[in-house]
Amino acid sequence: MADLLSPKPDATPSAPVGAASAPPGAVGDLITPLSPAVSAAPPVPAVPAAPPVPAVPAAAAPPDRAVLRARALGTLARGRDHLLAGQQPAGWWQGELATNVTMDAEDLLLRQFLGIRTADQTAATARWIRGQQRADGSWATFHGGPGDLSTTVEAYAALRLAGDAPAAEHLRRARQFVLAEGGIENTRVFTRIWLALFGEWPWHRLPAVPPEVVLLPPWVPLNVYDFACWARQTIVPLSVVRSLRPVRPLGFSLAELRTGRRPAPAPSLRGRAGWLHRLDGLLRGYERRPVAPLRRDALRRAAEWIIARQEADGSWGGIQPPWVYSLIALHLLGYPLDHPVLRAGLAGLDRFTITETTGGGEIRRLEACQSPVWDTALAVTALADAGLPVGHPALRRAADWLLDEEIRVPGDWAVRRPDLPAGGGWAFEFDNDGYPDTDDTAEVLLALGRTSVTERLPGAVRRGHRWLRGMQSRDGGWAAFDADNTRQIARELPFCDFGEVIDPPSADVTAHVVEALSVQGGADSPTVRRGVRWLLRAQEPDGSWFGRWGVNHVYGTGAVVPALIAAGLPAAHPAIARAVSWLLAVQNPDGGWGEDIRSYHLPGWRGRGASTASQTAWALLALHAAGLGETDWTWRGIGWLVDRQRPDGGWDEDLYTGTGFPGAFYINYHLYRVVFPVSALGRLLREDHAT
Repeated sequence: MADLLSPKPDATPSAPVGAASAPPGAVGDLITPLSPAVSAAPPVPAVPAAPPVPAVPAAAAPPDRAVLRARALGTLARGRDHLLAGQQPAGWWQGELATNVTMDAEDLLLRQFLGIRTADQTAATARWIRGQQRADGSWATFHGGPGDLSTTVEAYAALRLAGDAPAAEHLRRARQFVLAEGGIENTRVFTRIWLALFGEWPWHRLPAVPPEVVLLPPWVPLNVYDFACWARQTIVPLSVVRSLRPVRPLGFSLAELRTGRRPAPAPSLRGRAGWLHRLDGLLRGYERRPVAPLRRDALRRAAEWIIARQEADGSWGGIQPPWVYSLIALHLLGYPLDHPVLRAGLAGLDRFTITETTGGGEIRRLEACQSPVWDTALAVTALADAGLPVGHPALRRAADWLLDEEIRVPGDWAVRRPDLPAGGGWAFEFDNDGYPDTDDTAEVLLALGRTSVTERLPGAVRRGHRWLRGMQSRDGGWAAFDADNTRQIARELPFCDFGEVIDPPSADVTAHVVEALSVQGGADSPTVRRGVRWLLRAQEPDGSWFGRWGVNHVYGTGAVVPALIAAGLPAAHPAIARAVSWLLAVQNPDGGWGEDIRSYHLPGWRGRGASTASQTAWALLALHAAGLGETDWTWRGIGWLVDRQRPDGGWDEDLYTGTGFPGAFYINYHLYRVVFPVSALGRLLREDHAT
């Protein structure tokens, strides 16, 4: 890897980032400062920021390291014990995965459509939805975020189902927001599909997605495997629903949410959008008069495709969108609600349902997904970082459970990698055998490497390495679920306005795979070298890396720096020096790090936002890997974690730091606020720990 370790001939090397002799706080001795072009970031937009954090003097003298270290060790011990207490008897961890109220609104709409909605479910769900409404009457897609039109329309419809009167103050405010944002006419395609199911939107004014798409072979452009796994599992059942155009009673009209606005004119044929719009028009024409034998075959094949991908827990992909649409599609094709497939699908929703008793009555909400494998792998790494010995019972139970979760059967990934043997992959959820992903697999392998060796471990690790190597994309990077899933035109289809629909390689996933392979002996392999080159090419001009599955550049940078160090790059490498410069430049005055979700579409928010426990930990993990563990910046970050730990050993984190679809769907992983701070503190404070 000599070609990667040395600075480019025309680059001026920075001073060694990890120089042990540098005096604390001497920026110039440690890194190359950001260039004026990078440091002159655009001003942060004047929009409401996250809730203020407790004030910590920004210009305080360097902390007394001995005192702070003693306090931090206590913080680490409490965090470790808090994490240990959350382990389930079978060995796994699972934190709540919070998203937004579309999950709950669509659950009520699903049950209304199928005729199974109950008064108790409706009342408890409505209490939760009302409690999430913003002061301006809207609902947001993440905590502290701006109101979202489509989310607000769906929440409004759900509350009308619950019996809330349109004249009620909370619905009056919601209606004002909806109309000001363009009304039902301006909502996303998914929302208008839900409205069409109840006659509140005409089916012919929705983009076409004919079920014949399931008949296309994988080599034909825009076949279902050109879409990401979450998108293809949604598109196939929706193609069935769209072709059958059902309308069932809602019990009321939503006419009050219409503006009467005429559809926007068709885009010009000078660009690709115009041609795709014309293609959509042709497909809608075909939808009105399909070839009958072909349509029958497509619907039959679609049903078979859907049923073949139902998981053991009744879900589809372990995620809400394909799950609910698959239930609707199969029901429309004649499957009764007591059919084993539908019965399992409906029963499975119960495991994703959270109920709580509050002063105002029971509340009910749904998780869009569950993350036990991911959470368990991160928890094992955190506890090992905190000093638990490899043979500790908690780690052994977790390792046994993780080994049981290995997926040994092929899935959709094999369409692009038919010669890659099955085995060695892990999924995110309890049951998602059709869709193991490289991100979970990498984290599981890292976690298993921190546990005691068992008979099963070496074989599982070998299979995991083989699968990860085989899933590398042509450009050297790794995506989460598929290799070479990069058909850009799929993003531009009129139907696809609901978030990311392809799965290209990303910096955070590539970094996790590079780290896993490097730590376990593959640092000098051609596979890792190609991955490192991909990461170096992907670095942003400001020194950061984009975060696909976590918010955002703090997450990406926090993943890439440790991976590059594990792969053999020295801390003085220009790419790492630039990354460190960026992290130090965006540290908050309170000592922590934070990044607002709006950074996905407003560059001025990159690395900017109220400090959070998880994002502070990501930055600290990168600084530790780069050799800056004993600097004032790092100790101020440690101090932020110490000062904000709860008495029970956890941290509060209302802000969302996880990402489903950049720009569209975000996640608050409740365990992030524990596992990452424990990892960061463990690595920084335990000098005797081999990192």
